Amino acid sequence: MGARDLRFTCMRRREWLALVAATPLVKGATDDQSAANSAPSAPVAIAKAASYNDDVTVQLKTMFDRLGGIEKLVKNKTVTVKLNLTGAPTNRLDGRPPQFTHWAHPAVAGAAAYLFDRAGAKRVRFVESGANTTMALEEFISKAGWDVNALRSAAKIVEFENTVNLGKGKKYVRMPVGPGAYMFPAWDVNQVYADTDVFVSMAKLKNHAICGVTLSMKNLYGCTPASIYGSDAGVDEPNENPNSNRAAVGHMGNRAPAKCSPGELAFGANHDPGYRMPRVISDLVAAMPIHLSIIDGIESMAGAELPRANTRAVKPGVLIAGLNPVCTDSVAAAVMGYNPRASRGEPGFPKCDNQLVLAEQRGLGSCDLKRIDVRGVSIEQALYKYDA
Repeated sequence: MGARDLRFTCMRRREWLALVAATPLVKGATDDQSAANSAPSAPVAIAKAASYNDDVTVQLKTMFDRLGGIEKLVKNKTVTVKLNLTGAPTNRLDGRPPQFTHWAHPAVAGAAAYLFDRAGAKRVRFVESGANTTMALEEFISKAGWDVNALRSAAKIVEFENTVNLGKGKKYVRMPVGPGAYMFPAWDVNQVYADTDVFVSMAKLKNHAICGVTLSMKNLYGCTPASIYGSDAGVDEPNENPNSNRAAVGHMGNRAPAKCSPGELAFGANHDPGYRMPRVISDLVAAMPIHLSIIDGIESMAGAELPRANTRAVKPGVLIAGLNPVCTDSVAAAVMGYNPRASRGEPGFPKCDNQLVLAEQRGLGSCDLKRIDVRGVSIEQALYKYDA
């Protein structure tokens, strides 16, 4: 390990203790401490893995065991895994396949599918909205070098679905946000998101240009079909051949989704992506509860969610998993060197409101590190400072 890597991974103990002590008291992080104290908390497991050549299956199995096992969660169930596959397969940093920088890695996906199958899952279904394409998800990931046949063999029944549009389904399904919606009252999504028993978010440990961090909660933005929420979505009905991203609807609020779907609660009231996107994320998590979060931090990228001029490859060498997405993402943010209850403008959230605190305030989970039971490797031992 070189000097640069050591600088990223080392943290003096007094710095760490100061971070933990500060988490409930950050200025402006929450106006309702009672809501924060009553937010649910669930254990989070961390494991070290130096590379994808390590036995990722063994590491993941150990993490699941530390969380209490997954048999009760997945036995005889359909398990849907939302992969984080941001951007096109050809979008690469220093020529490296995207799974080594900003996509979830097939070694982690295959290990998870195998373990779900061993625990009695009825089927495992991988889903994602392919960037600007309606091609089959199998073809999409194969263009990045994924061995689709190997992934299929990880479990008895493995299915794939590109959820950028209606896909193989016959209708979209409406997922209500429920009380306390920030931006949208409901989301219309591909039918596979409703035809599931267990919803898994498989994310990458990385930054985001707007949201600061993109982890298991932010991963759900890819569930929204571009056919309805894309810039070239139909005015009245979905465009089943979309070729655009969702920035105009989600990030900027410059256009409404197709009129067949519920519109924004206050369309035109705010066009600040740093205000909008953390609340959009919270609304998605409220509408589509995540039962298990898996965050791949073995190799990743710092600086943004996609290769850009300011991004660089990093090797944190960690895997993180948890049963509550807010708790899991809070631990992941801390592993990245950020205070999970930081205010806008502080490290980790330089241009945005804090998605973790917003989720905590509506009772989706706790981001208070003192209330989260971290099992396996400690945050202090796993630390890899992304802003170093």
